[in-house]
Amino acid sequence: MRKDWIIPAWPAPANVRAFTTTRHGGASTGAWSGFNLGTRCGDNAHHVAQNRADLNAILPAAPQWLHQVHGTRVVTLPAESTAEPEADAAVTFEPGRVCAVLTADCLPVFFCNRKGNRAGVAHAGWRGLAGGVLQAIVEALEEEPAELLAWLGPAIGPTAYEVGVELTREFPAEYPAGFIRRGDRLLLDLYALARLKLAQAGVVHIGGGNYCTFTESDRFFSYRRDGVSGRMASLIWLD
Repeated sequence: MRKDWIIPAWPAPANVRAFTTTRHGGASTGAWSGFNLGTRCGDNAHHVAQNRADLNAILPAAPQWLHQVHGTRVVTLPAESTAEPEADAAVTFEPGRVCAVLTADCLPVFFCNRKGNRAGVAHAGWRGLAGGVLQAIVEALEEEPAELLAWLGPAIGPTAYEVGVELTREFPAEYPAGFIRRGDRLLLDLYALARLKLAQAGVVHIGGGNYCTFTESDRFFSYRRDGVSGRMASLIWLD
């Protein structure tokens, strides 16, 4: 595993393995320069295939990639087919099944239970958070929420995510706690919103939320910063 990849700092059981890639290394060039793992962002398909092959070499199995649509559907691995199901979260109860989501500003949220026999990851942008993707994955894990651990991976930070005031209507129960006023600017705090949504779902053990994909340009891809961008992967599995 590359030393700059991000490993959740959470009290998960030893058999729960998880990390988020960065943009460092890899075969991609240009706007996707580095370790781009996204196949739908315009990069050279051969470069992405090489990056994915390099990733697969350190995993117990190829990840189950998803066709992400900023929705709330959760798939349980093993999936019914090897094709990419349309979903924004995945869970597994079996060792060796690698759950994965791709992000470039949206928030990846890792989950496991204290027993170490359930794990999953969600892709949570503002649409997913508003729609209930975190509540959906908590339900899909079929565990008492208080027994779950959650960790918030790298996303666009609250100092960079400027939004319109109309977005507050999407979060009536979380406004103003999930937003920051800076003069006439309104900033969205994905990390704060996720913590609020997780608490509403009964999850009390929540960590992470210390990165900014927008400002840490050397380390992370950011769609909002660059317009054309690669994607990082957040992956979790049970040994």
